[in-house]
Formats: sequence, C-alpha cells, structure tokens
Amino acid sequence: MRAVFKPLLNSARDLTPIIVIIAFFQIVVLQQPVPDLLSLLTGVICVALGLALFLYGLELGLFPIGESMAYAFAEKGSAAWLLAFAFALGFGTTVAEPALIAVADEASNVAAQSALISDTDTARQTFALQLRLTVAVSVGLAILVGVARILKGWPLHLMIMVGYGLVVALTAIAPREIIGIAYDSGGVTTSTITVPLVAALGIGLARCIHGRNPMVDGFGLIAFASLFPMLFVMVYGLLLS
Repeated sequence: MRAVFKPLLNSARDLTPIIVIIAFFQIVVLQQPVPDLLSLLTGVICVALGLALFLYGLELGLFPIGESMAYAFAEKGSAAWLLAFAFALGFGTTVAEPALIAVADEASNVAAQSALISDTDTARQTFALQLRLTVAVSVGLAILVGVARILKGWPLHLMIMVGYGLVVALTAIAPREIIGIAYDSGGVTTSTITVPLVAALGIGLARCIHGRNPMVDGFGLIAFASLFPMLFVMVYGLLLS
C-alpha cells in the first residue's frame, strides 16, 4: 500500500501547479465561477489516480523489463539480436501510437486539400498508413542507431549535430505542406510506452558494458527517436512530390 501511496503523493504534487494556474486565471483574471466544480474535482482525482498507477506500473514492470532484457542481450553476446530487438521495439511501439494515428489522419486530410494527394478516401487512407509506417521505421532505425552508439561509444553530440544539420538542409528543399507534419511527427513518437522501455534499455546496456557510463552513454536514445522521424517524413514528402 505504501508503494502505491508514494506515486499518488507525487502525482498530486505534480498536478498542483496546473490546478493553481487554472484556478488563478478562472477566478482572478476571467472573474468567473468554475463551471461544474463537482465534475472538475472528480476528473482531477481520476487523473491523479491514473497518473499514480501509471508511475507505479513503470517502476514495477516497464523499467525492470527494459533493464533485464539489456542485461540478457549483453550476456548472450549477440549484437545482431540486440540490434534487431532495438529496431522491433521502436517500430512496434510507434506504429500503434494513438497520437501518431491522429496526426496521420489529420495530415491525410490536409494533404488532400493541398493537392499533394488525390482527394479520395483511398488516397487519404494510403497516405495515412504510409506516413505511420515511415515514422515507425524511422523510430526503429533511431533506436537501432542509438544502441549501436552505446555499443561502439560514438559521441552523441556529434551525431545530434549532424542529424539536425540534415533536418535544416531538408527543410529548405522539402515541400512546405510536409514540413510541419515532419516536425510534429518527431514529437508524437515519444509515447508513454516507448520512453520508459527505451530509456531503461539504454541505461541497462550502459551499466552492463565495460567502459560505459550510464550517465554519459545510457541516455540519448529518445533524442534519436525524435530526430529520425523528421528526416524520414521530409524525405517521404520529397518522394511524394
């Protein structure tokens, strides 16, 4: 019970600033009563409980399984299987991401209105599916590259600098209609399931590989998961146009 109470206390603490800000603007600035206060309080309690259970679940399941799989692959000594798992993890957790599905559906409507694709249901569905698969493949490759970086000890800052240099270069030549979609795709890929699993995988690998520092080498996978979709979606837009 104590293990659940601590995440509940933390979630209530994290929600407090949001509640204070909303209450201040509603009462002091707008000078209006809070509409349907009972429903609002019920929703806040549900959010606090849900966030507490989510954090408890991360500590209980996702973080340990990510680290244990990293140790298991390191003991197995098979870099090929480890890289294959990294790609599958990135692809699998991204292709079914609800935020990505929503962005892809909306992007297909905008693409049809902008005459980037045909204004038919089939064309919109195909565009949305291709966009989701493009982003999912890019995240899979991003996690693969991030794991390879940990194994080889490649410098993170140089890889990020080169990556964002390519983003800037592609931004100059990509179709205007796809640029915003590409940038947003880099944000929706870091989902609530991908982040803890990938972070635990990176930290676990850095801990069990001799000569690696978890603080220096264990982090950075999420940065690749945001960077690669921007590159791939803009290339996809170039090919589409």
